[in-house]
Amino acid sequence: MRRALDEAQEALRQGEIPIGAVVVCKDRIIARAHNLTETLCDVTAHAEMQAITSAANLLGGKYLNDCTLYVTVEPCVMCAGAIGWAQVSRIVYGTDDPKRGFQAFAPKALHPKATVTTGVLRDECRQLMIDFFKEKR
Repeated sequence: MRRALDEAQEALRQGEIPIGAVVVCKDRIIARAHNLTETLCDVTAHAEMQAITSAANLLGGKYLNDCTLYVTVEPCVMCAGAIGWAQVSRIVYGTDDPKRGFQAFAPKALHPKATVTTGVLRDECRQLMIDFFKEKR
């Protein structure tokens, strides 16, 4: 999760919403990404989407069933759908997103065999988001 937080900090430096994601396979980071929605003018350029694409390209296939996705904020419904289609076996996220998170709107979006761990470095992940939006308003 520390590497995902590093990515979130990079997003912040680039003026993006500070969300970072890392994909780990066999104890090795194979992809790292952060939000690029402003940079790419693309509403789908979330950190999770970027990380999934990068990991799939590296592995040479669309399924990430031996991988863990670490992300600083609970994935949205769109990202949860992509995570489910990619068959990511484990998802670890830092802080909940009560306004847009998948748990409230599509709790079954992930692959049925996927495991979810929440609250890893929650305070740091949460504070980064609070500070970002406080600055914006």
